[in-house]
Amino acid sequence: MGKISFANSNNKTITMSAVLNFPEGFDEKMSYPAIVVSHPGGGVKEQTAGIYAKKLAAQGFVTIAYDASYQGESGGEPRQLENPYIRTEDVSTVIDYLTTLPYVDRDRIGAMGICAGAGYTANAAIQDRRIKAIGTVSAVNIGSMFRNGWENNVKSIDALPYVEAGSNARTSDAGGAAVATMPLAPMKEADAPNEELRQAWEYYHTPRAECATAPGFAALRSLNQIITYDAYHMADIYLTQPIQIVAGSLAGSKWMSEDLFDRAASVDKSFHIVEGANHMDLYDREKFVDEAISVLVPFFQSKLFAEVTTKQAAE
Repeated sequence: MGKISFANSNNKTITMSAVLNFPEGFDEKMSYPAIVVSHPGGGVKEQTAGIYAKKLAAQGFVTIAYDASYQGESGGEPRQLENPYIRTEDVSTVIDYLTTLPYVDRDRIGAMGICAGAGYTANAAIQDRRIKAIGTVSAVNIGSMFRNGWENNVKSIDALPYVEAGSNARTSDAGGAAVATMPLAPMKEADAPNEELRQAWEYYHTPRAECATAPGFAALRSLNQIITYDAYHMADIYLTQPIQIVAGSLAGSKWMSEDLFDRAASVDKSFHIVEGANHMDLYDREKFVDEAISVLVPFFQSKLFAEVTTKQAAE
């Protein structure tokens, strides 16, 4: 396990920060399957993405949890940009990096994500065939969430003011004002409309999982891209890879996992419900995370494992 950095293949001026995890007994002369783990909107690699990455590595995979461009310890300005198209491309950027590592089998790369990171992972897999297997936990299609609300009870047209707000923020930013921001999770406990989202505040802003590089907000200009984004666009045609979806039975966001399951063209798809868990429970509550891992590990093993063999000497 170790922190690494590498140039973003889509924008060489941005340095990506990540943590590589290795299985027990790792030998760089061997060839291993690898899994990219993408964090939620507003999150960083040290939080839930890091938890899943470590647990998967313990089961024989090379894993990488990374900070999105413009976020965490990765580079890019303006800070806290949550442009879903860039975040989707970040998944492929990390895969680009993995393909340069001699101990990673480029034909056995999987990807998973949590919350918005799961949506970005699905979207990346639609267009990046190097992803051979997909896992999602508490999946969020960030465009659908902002358009239709946490529980899918808002009309899309009602999000038009958000597009206006994002447009105005761009003008303000261009004029030299401080970058306008918006919360991605409640910034104060009193702002949470229900217990599930109160836990989102708790996760990001209390010792439960707070991290100095995860402020819990995004640049307001991000709204222009978020509102019109559909993480599952053309999933009914091109999302043909095997997919394992995990969601909590009590999650207000569960409908977005159901939508992914329904829309994915894959004939090899499964949906596991973690009884008694809400959206946030699957981030870090041990018994719920362990149940998710107990499903994801055999899934990825069945799709990515092959006998690990010693690579032939170059000479």
